[in-house]
Amino acid sequence: MELWRLTVHEAHELLKRREISATELTKAVLERISQVDGKVQAFLTVTDELALKMAEDADRRFASGEGITPLTGIPIAIKDNMCTKGVRTTCASKILHNFVPPYDATVVAKLKEAGAVFIGKTNMDEFAMGSSTEFSGFFPTHNPWDLSRVPGGSSGGSAAAVAAGECLAALGSDTGGSIRQPAAFCGVVGLKPTYGRVSRYGLVAFASSLDQIGPMTRDVTDCALLLNAIAGHDPMDSTSIPQPVPDYTQALVADVKGMRIGLPREYFGDGIDLQVAAIVQQAAERLAQAGAELVEVSLPTTEYALAAYYIIAPAEASSNLARYDGVQYGYRAPVADDIVAMYCRTRKEGFGHEVKHRIMLGTYTLSAGYYEAYYLRAARVRTLIRRDFERAFERCDVLLTPTSPVPPFRLGERTDDPLLMKMSDICTIPANMAGLPAISVPCGFLDGLPVGVQFIGKVLDEMTLLRVAFTYEQLSGYRNLLAPIG
Repeated sequence: MELWRLTVHEAHELLKRREISATELTKAVLERISQVDGKVQAFLTVTDELALKMAEDADRRFASGEGITPLTGIPIAIKDNMCTKGVRTTCASKILHNFVPPYDATVVAKLKEAGAVFIGKTNMDEFAMGSSTEFSGFFPTHNPWDLSRVPGGSSGGSAAAVAAGECLAALGSDTGGSIRQPAAFCGVVGLKPTYGRVSRYGLVAFASSLDQIGPMTRDVTDCALLLNAIAGHDPMDSTSIPQPVPDYTQALVADVKGMRIGLPREYFGDGIDLQVAAIVQQAAERLAQAGAELVEVSLPTTEYALAAYYIIAPAEASSNLARYDGVQYGYRAPVADDIVAMYCRTRKEGFGHEVKHRIMLGTYTLSAGYYEAYYLRAARVRTLIRRDFERAFERCDVLLTPTSPVPPFRLGERTDDPLLMKMSDICTIPANMAGLPAISVPCGFLDGLPVGVQFIGKVLDEMTLLRVAFTYEQLSGYRNLLAPIG
C-alpha cells in the first residue's frame, strides 16, 4: 500500500486501528517528496526532522488513546505566508528569505493542538500576489498533471503538493481566488470560508479586508475535517466572527432534492472558455438529475468586480507592505549612504516585479486627489456586488459557476500580459469582494487537464456549500485525484 495515496479520513481509520503508524505515514510522504518534488517544486521548506518528531508524538497519542482527533498523525503542508514558530516563513519573497517567526499563526496552533504533522512550507506567488505561482521570488511551481503548465496561484504550491501526493492536505490563503483557482487547476478541493470564519492572526497580510485561510484537500470529506479544526472565533483577530462552529462533517449528506442552485448568466458568457463552460454546465445538469432545481440568476455588477478588486487589493497591499523597511526583520540592503537610501534599496532588491507593480498601483490610488476618484468608487462598487449576491440568494440556496475561465495555461504564457493574467480570477474575485464562502471541486478534464466547478454560498453557510459539493462529488466520482507524475 502506497500510504501517500490515502485521503485524510482513510489514513485516520488506519491509524486509529493501529494498522499503520503516524511515523510510517510521514516517512512515506517524505519519500514521495524526495521522488517528485524535484519536478513539481511545490515546497520552499521541507521540515523532515520536525515532521518525524511530530509523528512520534502522534503515535504516543494513539498508544495512550488520549488527545486523538481526525487530524492526529496526518501530514499537512502549510502555505509559506502563515507564521510557523521556529520554521522559516518567507512569503516566497527575498525580502523575508531568512525570517523565522517567534510565534505560530492561530491556524497553525490549532493544527498542532489537533496532533497534525507539519511536512513543510509550500511555494506561492510572492506575498500571494499572482495567479500562477510564477511570481515566487525563488522558483515557479509546476502543475503535476502537466509539468509544462502552471498549478494556479497564489496557493499553487499547496495545490500541487496535494495533487502530487506530497502531503495528504494543505492550507492555502485566498484573497481573490488563490485557494479555489489552483485547486481547480490541480484537480483538488479548495474552500474559501466566509470572511472572518477562520482567524487571520499570523497570516502575513496582503489585502486585509479580503484575505482568508482555507483547506485544500483531495475530497470534500477531508475539507470538512480541516475546516472543523481551523474555524472559530479568535480574540487575536479583530475581524474574526464570534459565532459557534458547527460540525461540518454533518453536512456530508448526498442529497440535494429540493435545493435551488443558481446559474449566474454572467459566469457563462464572454471570457469563459466554451469547453470549460460546457463541462461545468454538465455538472449543473447532474445535480438537476439528482433533484436540484436550476435557477438562472443575474449578477450584473460582476463585470466591475475585477477592476474594483485591483484598486482595493493593491491599496491595502501598499499599506501592509510598508512595514518591510529593512530595519526590524527581513532583508536589508548591505550598502546605503543614508536611511532613506537603505529603505529604497532594500525594497528595490527585496521585492519582485509583481509586488512592486501592485504597491505602486495601491500607493497611486491612495494618494491625494485620487483616493475619492478610485478607492472610494471601488468601495461603492464592492457594496453593489454584495447586494447583487443578496438578491440572487433570495431565489437560490447556492450559486454554481466555473472556478476558472480557462484550463491550466502554460508556464510563461501570460507573464508578459498582466491583464490576461489577472483575468484568470474573474470567476473567483466576486466572492472575496462580498466576503462569501466558496468551494471548488473537480468536475472533469479538458485535454487531460483538470477543470473545477465553483459553488458560492451565503455568509456563514458553509454547511449548505459542503452538502452540495459532497453530493456532486458522489455523483461524479471525481475524488482523490492524484496526478500521474513519477
